[in-house]
Parts: sequence; C-alpha cells; structure tokens
Amino acid sequence: MDGITDAEQLALQYASTTNLETRRGVWGPGPEGISPVDALRDAVLACRPSRVLEIGCGTGRFARSVTDALPDVDYVATDLSPAMVAATAALRVPAQQASADALPFPDAAFDVVVAAWMLYHVPDLDAALREVRRVLRPGGTFCAATNGNEHLADLLREAGGAPLVTQFSSENATSALCLHFEQVTQRDIETRATFEDHPAAAAYLSSFSPTLAATLPAFQGSRQYAGHTSILTAL
Repeated sequence: MDGITDAEQLALQYASTTNLETRRGVWGPGPEGISPVDALRDAVLACRPSRVLEIGCGTGRFARSVTDALPDVDYVATDLSPAMVAATAALRVPAQQASADALPFPDAAFDVVVAAWMLYHVPDLDAALREVRRVLRPGGTFCAATNGNEHLADLLREAGGAPLVTQFSSENATSALCLHFEQVTQRDIETRATFEDHPAAAAYLSSFSPTLAATLPAFQGSRQYAGHTSILTAL
C-alpha cells in the first residue's frame, strides 16, 4: 500500500468515511471467535478510566462503544480527517481535529490513550508516542491495535502485490513502545475477511489501492482470507 504515511495520499483516502467502512465491513472473528475490537475495548474498560483520549478515531464507532459502556467517562476523540471528526461528533462523542504528534492537551491529562489501527500512518512514530506519553497521567495506560505483516497477505499476493510491512506492526510494535514505556503486553488475534464475490474483494482493494483492485484475477463464489491483528497495552 503505497503512501501509508504520505500525508497527501492519506488525506485523499480518508476524505470521507467510505473507504474505511468498506474495509471494516468484511471482518469477523477468526478460529478463536475473538473480535480484536472487543478485545481493545475490554482493555480500555479494565482501566476504569475517568478521562480517555483517542487519536485517529475514524468513524467514532469505537469511541461510542466505550462511552456506552462508561456513561460518565470524559472521552475526547481526535483525527486529522475533518470527515472522521464530523462522523464521530454525529455519534455524540466530543471530537476535534488534531495531529498525533502535536496533541493540543496539557501534560498528564488522561487516564487512557487509545490508538486503534492508525499508528502505521503517522509520519513520525516516535514523536507521536512521545505525545502519548506526555498526555498520559503517571500510571496511565496506552491501548493500541495494529495488524501483522501477513494481514490479508494472501489476497494481496493474488492481486500481484506483496505483504504490507509497516513501521508499527505485530512484529515490531512492542519494540517501538518499549522505547517510551516501561511495560508492554501484546495479544495476537487471528481474524477472517469474507468476500461474497470477486467484486467485493476488488472493492476492498480499491479502497486503498485501485491498482491492486484492477489486477485481482476474477474468481467465482465467496472467499475467505486470514487477518492477523494485535492488541497492545503499555504502562
């Protein structure tokens, strides 16, 4: 996926919620029956936070699920995309536009910071993690989610592409976090993407790479591909 950290390409990709919704809609639990989104939410809820910051909030669905479970929580969601901020605000979650490497909040302001499937996009990962550390109170928890190098790799290969190796993946996320946090735990979860037909798979690929969508060989019937995700907590 070219341009995974390129600001101009990311702005185009997330100019609306359509691409994100297209990708999200195909995913379900893997062999263990575990949803990584549920696992991430459980990690947040286990902290019993009073104040939560989410960076890269996307459409706001995760934020809404946490505020539904914790009605008294002070939850602030941020995203670089105006469309994502608007979608989150429409779900009645306070949201504002902000960059992960320049958070407009005071030191030690939050009990929990969440980054769900977005740290592979930030141009300067260490700068973003320094900001996360800064706005967390002493003893606060950082909860993050990401994908592994082999995430949906079989589909990418079928389209003539290669597995997506990023700066913050299942394979290297713990090492990156250990530069800024004393204790890091990682839980790996296998998921499944189900495509009812070839057009559905091509639409998924087109949401981030029209080139791969165009080169995916036609197939009949439905297909399922493995996804590899990780949930990380850092103290």
